[in-house]
Amino acid sequence: VSDQKPLGCWSVKHGQIITCPVVCNFETHEYIAVHDDKVLRIWKNKDINLDKVFKATLSADVYRIHSLPNGGPVVLFKGGGVRTLDVLLEAPQQEIENIISDEVIKWSEAFMEGQQPVLIFTTEKDGNFFVYVQKLKMNSLHKYKLEQQELSKPLIFTAYMKNQIITLLCLYSNDSVYKVLIPLQQNTEEEEQILSKSLLLNLSVSGSVLKGTSFVVLDKDHVAVLGSLAASGEESKECLTIWNTKFQTLQISKELPLGTSGQLWCYEEKFFLTHGKVLTVIMYKCETSSLAAAVGKLKDSQTPDVSSFVNWNTLEDEELVVSFQSQQSVALKSESGMTLRSKRNTAAKVQPDTLSVGQLLLNLKDASTTAFEDELRQLMSKAQMPDFQATIGCVITALINRCKTNPKYYPRNFLLQIVQTRDLSYSLCPDLMAVALEKKDVHLLQVCLQRFPDIPEEITCACLKVFLSMSDAYLQRIDVNLESVICYIDIEFNNKEVKTEIVENGFNAEPEQDIWDTKITNETHRPADGEFCPVGPQKAALLNAVLHSAYSETFLLAHLKNLPAQQAVLFLRYLYYLYVKCSEKINTTLPGIHSPTVNQIMDWMCLLLDAHFTVMVMLPEAKELLSNLHKFVRAQVRFYSELNKIEGSLRELQRLNHQKDSQTYSIEVLELI
Repeated sequence: VSDQKPLGCWSVKHGQIITCPVVCNFETHEYIAVHDDKVLRIWKNKDINLDKVFKATLSADVYRIHSLPNGGPVVLFKGGGVRTLDVLLEAPQQEIENIISDEVIKWSEAFMEGQQPVLIFTTEKDGNFFVYVQKLKMNSLHKYKLEQQELSKPLIFTAYMKNQIITLLCLYSNDSVYKVLIPLQQNTEEEEQILSKSLLLNLSVSGSVLKGTSFVVLDKDHVAVLGSLAASGEESKECLTIWNTKFQTLQISKELPLGTSGQLWCYEEKFFLTHGKVLTVIMYKCETSSLAAAVGKLKDSQTPDVSSFVNWNTLEDEELVVSFQSQQSVALKSESGMTLRSKRNTAAKVQPDTLSVGQLLLNLKDASTTAFEDELRQLMSKAQMPDFQATIGCVITALINRCKTNPKYYPRNFLLQIVQTRDLSYSLCPDLMAVALEKKDVHLLQVCLQRFPDIPEEITCACLKVFLSMSDAYLQRIDVNLESVICYIDIEFNNKEVKTEIVENGFNAEPEQDIWDTKITNETHRPADGEFCPVGPQKAALLNAVLHSAYSETFLLAHLKNLPAQQAVLFLRYLYYLYVKCSEKINTTLPGIHSPTVNQIMDWMCLLLDAHFTVMVMLPEAKELLSNLHKFVRAQVRFYSELNKIEGSLRELQRLNHQKDSQTYSIEVLELI
């Protein structure tokens, strides 16, 4: 989530439907899915095609699979039957009992009581709601009936277990949350007991009513509710809220203007919800509940902790004040999914006599360039800062903001120094590479590609397009790291004088007359493809940085298709050249530091051909290249095929050599037939 990098993607066939949420088996690290109600699929990360993974057709429809960290997956069927996955896989077609007859399951959850899995689920029939609690190892099932509420009915359920008591929370249609206690130790054998409920919370504040769509329990005194907050005569607004159930107060709320799917998940003090078209991660912290905190009257002296509220993607002048003295016991910190990793510790303690990072940067807003950079360097030099990574991100954001307001300002050396010496990521400073692309700062882009593990595919392809568009003559005058190419490309330096315009901070603006190639094909006319490098060493080093960047094929392919045809041909010529170079070595490894591997070369070559094959077939200048590439690959396939034929003989020879005394000198002739 923090890197916005898909780790895997699997699809069912057209016409098939995944009918319950996919879960992970924590013990075997496998994924479990059910499609078309009865077909069970189990696979691992390395599996690609769902058609080829384990498949089992069950005898009854599955409602939900629950995965417990120490208890294994538990399967709940629509008829109320329950099986552990291990028992189910022993005989997938085993008969599953129908417990609930005409009732319909509305919600379910699983817990661990010691070493025993416990499953709870609610059902509905003719307006009556029932609760079932089943202990799997003891094979005991208890059925309860929820006490009816006039003119309202339960819409959403959630539950937690503590001290062998399940606390079931029900959000009713009258916008109230009720609490139901269910003891696990039952001595009576009554078939159906009536569960009484007590009012826990009214979701209304200052005349506004929250229409909840999902809610989760945070601790014994706090719940989070996702829904629409509507006041009389006003348009409803979707928001995420945290409520204090002990004192019946709204602790904090966050408006979600882009809308949500109505679903809310909570895991390890982080909320997960869809906001617009993205998955949003919101960190939270619940402190000890007190009446003073609940009503917002907690004195500053009682809360020395300061919560930092920063949205790194939209950091503007007024948002630079990141230190915010909280008057509530619940701190809600919002951040997009792509900025989570680098701000794990954003709640920092700040002494009253020191300025916060945000306040310091705000004070430097109108400072001179020299004073501005000196203060930022001093800020970075504080080794004992409790929030060092977040501070570095704040510093880069401040530099980028000044670049945007002052087009002539571009602290190239300062930014390069930060990226080279700090452990950063794209998610910590997402605007950095965008500005570097705008300034055509290829050296900074090269370093970012080499050091950032989470660059989006769109940015990677934008860098590739810029690198391919720049002429070799211009790149000879640019400072580029040549470590990845210096060992296999002959470097000839062209010592021409370059007249450049001097702008603020010593950044050289590129001369417009020769940055871009008017015709890329002019620089690619070589005697034979693969024999000579079609690009200069500087461009080759930049392209190598692109080859090293992480990517997801699905997302990269879409952006590669936007690459101009001439650039795609040039890039394919270079990849072919690298492929030939790798094949010259016995270990198929290029010399040098950060040189591309043969797997990286082949993967990019295949992706490029997939994205532009139709265009390349039609281009006359690509015809010979594709023909040579085809002949070279075919020759390699034949060569390895011949090696496979003598593989058995070579293994036998190796075995014979191990059996002989290594100290005995002998000459032996072996004939391979």
